[in-house]
Amino acid sequence: MGYTRITALALAADVVAVVVFAAVGRTSHAEADDVIGLLATVMPFLVGLAVAWATPLVRDRPAGLRAGAVVLAGTVVIGLALRAGFTGRLPVSFAVVTVVALAVLLLGWRALSIAVAHGAAQRVR
Repeated sequence: MGYTRITALALAADVVAVVVFAAVGRTSHAEADDVIGLLATVMPFLVGLAVAWATPLVRDRPAGLRAGAVVLAGTVVIGLALRAGFTGRLPVSFAVVTVVALAVLLLGWRALSIAVAHGAAQRVR
């Protein structure tokens, strides 16, 4: 499958979700609200996101829940591993919050889009 509007929108939604996760996390911990700090926080997770998007499953059906699960796994596992490597620590509480927050964000928009598409298809019939 080539580059489509859905692919571009799905990728943009995933990037926005990961950036929102990092921005909210920084705000909730009263960290500086500068761009450099945000980039440092979000970069490990964007690397994980990019690796997940390199898989055929994500590229072929980017708005599906299976793709969302792959994106979530790649973003979380690689993001947390890189963050732990850079900071030298990985609190369990941070890992749990990361998994839950990114699951809500990365799977949430997909579930919502599926529900909206299903509702629209029902109205057409």
